Amino acid sequence: MIEFRPVVFVLGILVSVLSVAMIIPAIVDALAGHSDWQVFSVAAGTALFIGVSMMLTSRAKWTSFTLREAFIMTNLAWLVVAIFGALPFAFSELELSVTDAFFESMSGVTTTGATVIVGLDYAPPGILLWRAILQWLGGIGIIVMAIAVLPILQVGGMQLFRVEAFETDKVLPRAAQIAGGISLVYMSLTAIAAIVLWSLGMTGFDAVAHAMTSIATGGFSTSDLSLARFNSAAIDWAICLFMILGSLPFVLYLRMIRGKPGLIFRDSQVRWMFAILVFAVLLVAGWLWLQGIMAPGTALRYSAFNVISIMTGTGYTTASFDAWGGFVMAIMFVLMFVGGCAGSTTCGIKIFRFQVLHATAMVQFKRLVQPHGVFFPYYNKRPIPESVSASVMGFFFLFVASFVVLAIGLGMFGLDFVTAVSGAASAIANVGPGLGDIIGPSGTFASLPDGAKWLLSAGMLLGRLELFTVLVLLSPVFWRG
Repeated sequence: MIEFRPVVFVLGILVSVLSVAMIIPAIVDALAGHSDWQVFSVAAGTALFIGVSMMLTSRAKWTSFTLREAFIMTNLAWLVVAIFGALPFAFSELELSVTDAFFESMSGVTTTGATVIVGLDYAPPGILLWRAILQWLGGIGIIVMAIAVLPILQVGGMQLFRVEAFETDKVLPRAAQIAGGISLVYMSLTAIAAIVLWSLGMTGFDAVAHAMTSIATGGFSTSDLSLARFNSAAIDWAICLFMILGSLPFVLYLRMIRGKPGLIFRDSQVRWMFAILVFAVLLVAGWLWLQGIMAPGTALRYSAFNVISIMTGTGYTTASFDAWGGFVMAIMFVLMFVGGCAGSTTCGIKIFRFQVLHATAMVQFKRLVQPHGVFFPYYNKRPIPESVSASVMGFFFLFVASFVVLAIGLGMFGLDFVTAVSGAASAIANVGPGLGDIIGPSGTFASLPDGAKWLLSAGMLLGRLELFTVLVLLSPVFWRG
């Protein structure tokens, strides 16, 4: 029988933490003389009351989570945070509908970056900061989940990282210390990013907001023009660096701090990610130059920024790259699915799964040529267990199937082919902007039907929690016993 008391207790803690976070934009709005500080204050009080009540009513003795309770807790955690995170959007002066408020909140906490808000340049400062906070919290949340929860649940091959994350001689002796160490690294990188962006010409407010959303690879900006508003090559290159830093495994940062600075570059996952990025950047930059669209230096700058942003799932833009031609659009569409490294803030399929798929395929080719040979796939010079290969294969199948279902569903709401397909890709890969005139780099999701927004919100949650975590709840077998 499933015991819901530990689940409710953890959810109560998360809601209480979220209520404390709401105080920050309330203070910002109060200092700016904006009346929305009252909205954040009431929302914070409501969330705190409910969160504490949940903890008090579930304090009865319980020992630990079962596997099924862990699945339920993980799903409800992101859903509950998105619901309470939507309160300020719904009652602020923006007057967003329930659908739009939930969409914006879900997009924030899943670090997707798709938005329904038009006129960000004139939006209340508290709302802009709240969007950044949601993405920042979602970023640290997914790191901890990828290290502590998904390997135990054996979701999509993530069990490959269970030993690496928790062996006492690898990083730190206890899981709590690992989470604490990663949190310190995460906060430190955010602080460094804010200082650098401020020194390059951003206001303090813009620097903090973009530091939070770049390290979280979320992509919420303070302007409708995104980073194009600042028109600064130095800021663009700095943001590129921070997006990449957010895309690397945070466990490796801990190892670097403990005296192994070169370890991060010896990780095959990291090398693959840089190889793909460099190849895609040079390919797009070369195309822009050869087509006479931009000079070489400018082409490299715009190519690097937008390729890194799309592949890491950040979703910042400095140009309408869908106007660069079908070749670039095709590259960007493919990059939406790639993502960064496991144990980072990025989304998508992730590099290690492509590595496992490649290693498994190579072994199959060798077995075809030498039927009596004995071959094993390897990842980071270690044999890949059959359970991991099977999980990764299953993940690829479910990812494609889910993408197709989302695209067809969006098409049923009357969206054109490009909007439906790129919207489905953007949601399930948690990228942010899609392609086309409606939801492309220069557009928003505001004009989409409410049904499409709810479907996209479900897609965001599905992609952020690595598919299996959500879909397992739909199985009757899960609820038996």
